[in-house]
Amino acid sequence: MAGEDLKDLADRAAAEIAAAADEAALEAARVRYLGRKEGALTEATKRIAALPPNEKPAYGAALNDAKRRIGAALDQRGAALRESALARDLGGEREDMTLPPRRVRVGRLHPITQTIREVSRIFGTLGFETVEGPEIEWDYYNFEALNIPAGHPAREKWDTLWISNPLGDDPSRPILGRTHTSPMQVRVMEKRKPPIRVVVPGRCYRYEATDAIRESIFFQYEGLAIDEKLTMADLKGTLYAFARQVFGSDRKIRFRIDYFPFTEPSAEIAFDCFACEGRDPACHVCGGDGWIEAAGCGMVHPDVLRRVGYDPSQYQGFAFGGGIERLAMLRTGAPDIRLFYQNDLRYLEQF
Repeated sequence: MAGEDLKDLADRAAAEIAAAADEAALEAARVRYLGRKEGALTEATKRIAALPPNEKPAYGAALNDAKRRIGAALDQRGAALRESALARDLGGEREDMTLPPRRVRVGRLHPITQTIREVSRIFGTLGFETVEGPEIEWDYYNFEALNIPAGHPAREKWDTLWISNPLGDDPSRPILGRTHTSPMQVRVMEKRKPPIRVVVPGRCYRYEATDAIRESIFFQYEGLAIDEKLTMADLKGTLYAFARQVFGSDRKIRFRIDYFPFTEPSAEIAFDCFACEGRDPACHVCGGDGWIEAAGCGMVHPDVLRRVGYDPSQYQGFAFGGGIERLAMLRTGAPDIRLFYQNDLRYLEQF
């Protein structure tokens, strides 16, 4: 095959490549002319060895020129086919930009989450650090370490949901859904030395019937302060400061004696009923009492301090705990605690 023949071959290949209608036809043309086994130029390359020495340079130059022309034609037609396919795809997905945009709904925090953050914020201004603890708890931390041994009558106050122990049902280490956030008192004291000021919000579990102010799964906040020379006056001042920031100065507050095994002395703080203001003996929120219990509190029992290695003669402390949902009810005026968990956006979007 002479140089002129190679030029004619390149002309035919370029024309065929330019007429390729799609990627498959283009690939077939490439194989026909540049294929390694049976391509036309591959066959032409094999003939170089049989040519006289004086003809090889001119033939090689013609062969290289033909390869360059065919390669350039393949690149050009391939780019054109890809551009055409892209334009076709974009044209099929074109949107009318004159249409109004879809409305993006902006979410908001659940009232319970809002209340937890507000509680943490307020106690943060009083020097308390927010910490969290496990919801599945050992009996030791939930009861034993808080001065409530097995068989103690105070255990009847907590309708406990016991859980099969995944570590082999060891009867000496029973586990449960924590009934209050108080176990974190012991966990924090085990790991830290005084002074301590923490508040612990979290979910709790009790096997009990639900009503307007009670749920079987609910949130509590627990506070603990340990230092030298702390007294009930410090406890009352802390809780009154908290109540004033949450509800303002108009809400009436009742502080009276109560009993908890892990505090001594113990007290209860309650707020006047927002639903009936104490005027309705059949009120479904306060039960006609006129008051809603918001928190239990007291001075940390000396036996609890001794259990974690604190000397009660040197360190004293106070603890308090209450329901997040009840605070949310007082803040929002919700008449029923169950409204927070029914996922009715018509109600929740008010907050």
